[in-house]
Amino acid sequence: MQAVNGGDPIRVVLADDEAMLRRGLRLLLESSGTIRVVAEAGDGHELLAAVRAHSVDVALIDVQMPGKDGLSALRELTSLPDRPAAAVLTTFDLDDYVSDALRYGANGFLLKDADPAVLVRAVHDLAAGGAVLDPRITARLLPRFRGATDNVHEVQLVRGLSARERQVLELLSDGRSNADIGMRLGLTEATVKSYVSTVLSKLGAQNRVQAALIAQRVAGAGDRW
Repeated sequence: MQAVNGGDPIRVVLADDEAMLRRGLRLLLESSGTIRVVAEAGDGHELLAAVRAHSVDVALIDVQMPGKDGLSALRELTSLPDRPAAAVLTTFDLDDYVSDALRYGANGFLLKDADPAVLVRAVHDLAAGGAVLDPRITARLLPRFRGATDNVHEVQLVRGLSARERQVLELLSDGRSNADIGMRLGLTEATVKSYVSTVLSKLGAQNRVQAALIAQRVAGAGDRW
């Protein structure tokens, strides 16, 4: 099995207490020929053990697992060296865990019933440093967070970015990876990484998903960057 670019396949850990779902996701992802599921986990303890035992690029995590749940495991993942990108697997029943998952460093939210091509693309984007938000989830997230923040303040923060930083934010909010942003803007990946860090700092965002939500809220408020 080789990745599309001729390198090693993307290494994934699946964490969900439903064995049948894990099996289905494994078959789906590995059928792409570019992804290898190196471990499965039925709870947070098994997830952390798998990440420590394997070199992992991406972790797909169900939040509601028995024993150690996905949120607790996600919080511990952030303290590990070379932590994998982590996306939360969810359904339309988004509960209060969403804000906690963002705070603990989730790089995205994916629906369990997403189209196979969407899931495969999401894993590639996560491995490349991107953030992933299923459009159906975004529609549910925005109303939840819109009332919790000051839109005027967010508009001012976005307007305070330089023209190039706003370009990076716009592409970041579309879920683009650093490599993709670099190609579109004619920048090196290292330069893009520096811009992303600056954008996150100026917006007060802890990760790319939070920055993407801010960008989408500002756009939804009708502000022209």
